[in-house]
Amino acid sequence: MKFKTLKIWSITAFASGMFLACAQTKTATASKPSTEMSQSGKVVPTNLKWSERMLLSEMHRFPESWMLDFSKSPKWTYPSAIVLDGAEKVYAKTGKKEYYDYISSFGEKLIKEDGTILTYEMDKYNIDMLNSGNVLLYLYEKEKKEKYLKALQTLRSQIDGMPRTSEGGFWHKKIYPNQMWLDGLYMGEPFYAHYTKDFSKGADAEKAYNDIINQFDLIQKHLLDKKTGLLYHAWDESKEQKWADKQTGQSPNFWGRAMGWYGMAMVDVLDYLPKNHPGRARLISYIKSYTDAILKVQDKETGLWYQVLDKGGEKGNYLEATASAMFVYTMIKSVNDGYLPKSYKTAAKKGYDGIIKNLISVDENGVVNLNKCCAVAGLGGNPYRSGSYEYYVNEEIRSNDAKGTGPFILASLEFEK
Repeated sequence: MKFKTLKIWSITAFASGMFLACAQTKTATASKPSTEMSQSGKVVPTNLKWSERMLLSEMHRFPESWMLDFSKSPKWTYPSAIVLDGAEKVYAKTGKKEYYDYISSFGEKLIKEDGTILTYEMDKYNIDMLNSGNVLLYLYEKEKKEKYLKALQTLRSQIDGMPRTSEGGFWHKKIYPNQMWLDGLYMGEPFYAHYTKDFSKGADAEKAYNDIINQFDLIQKHLLDKKTGLLYHAWDESKEQKWADKQTGQSPNFWGRAMGWYGMAMVDVLDYLPKNHPGRARLISYIKSYTDAILKVQDKETGLWYQVLDKGGEKGNYLEATASAMFVYTMIKSVNDGYLPKSYKTAAKKGYDGIIKNLISVDENGVVNLNKCCAVAGLGGNPYRSGSYEYYVNEEIRSNDAKGTGPFILASLEFEK
């Protein structure tokens, strides 16, 4: 009898232990972030919306947010901020804490306790460096950490010292004198407008908003091609650059992503520009003429856009992901916010569907990839970038560039509203 009792007790204890282990396993699984392998064997569940699927895929590829866009060490640079802008909105929609933690870790890693920004050098007066300030504006609003406020004030003081053209347009960088690039409008103006809304009042705020609108006015004045409605990549006021037209100072081609940056700049600035500001209607009119121009060069079959916008049939040109995602985001946000008539949604949806059909691939584990992204393009520098057609189509092409995945997340969120 004693042996039987002992045997029964052992079985009961073993069963209880198994139950406890199972319970602990279930609890552990439940608390793991959704970037871990799900029960279906997928790293990224396929039943989620595209915005969340792409964000989770980026988090899987780049476990620390400072790694976004293939960074090998923590550095203050702009592409990560675009993905994190999407992450802010996905977090607001889902409430999933791992998304907030991913954003927050960027600030924790890049901003020292005294407010110093890791790897940032103000004396370079590089307008690209302002863009990641958008992440700090978000984190300061949420966490009120003094170090974020100090870092924001540093970035805002860069604006005061930025070298400018004779009409007040920001140079793209100190090393690119007298030059305004379309890219710079996205890099600088949404941050400038958001900071002004949060921290400036009265005459100071009015002066800042006027300054912001002036940047767009100057772009329309100096970079617009009146024949096509498209905008050239850059303008050199001095007309000294080898890439600059000797009469107009314009660069020679319409680069897709440069125009993509410009469209995003307009719709994002409007989030912060006061409703009664006299420049608001002008900015909305720019969006309309801009959109009409890009629709004329939208590929009829796929709904996508080419690396060099107006030369779709030429050798080496290709349907490019970052520009396509940016155009789609600009259009659908403009429709949702009332800047464009609802009829424009059809073209935006065609572009969005074209991205999913032609440029998105999904791995067996559910991880989503965005393919055919132009890695980088610019003008001047060393080695010298000429802005020729051959230059643009021969720059590196890669997958999962943050300059494409970020706008894809943002565009997806607009379609998911």
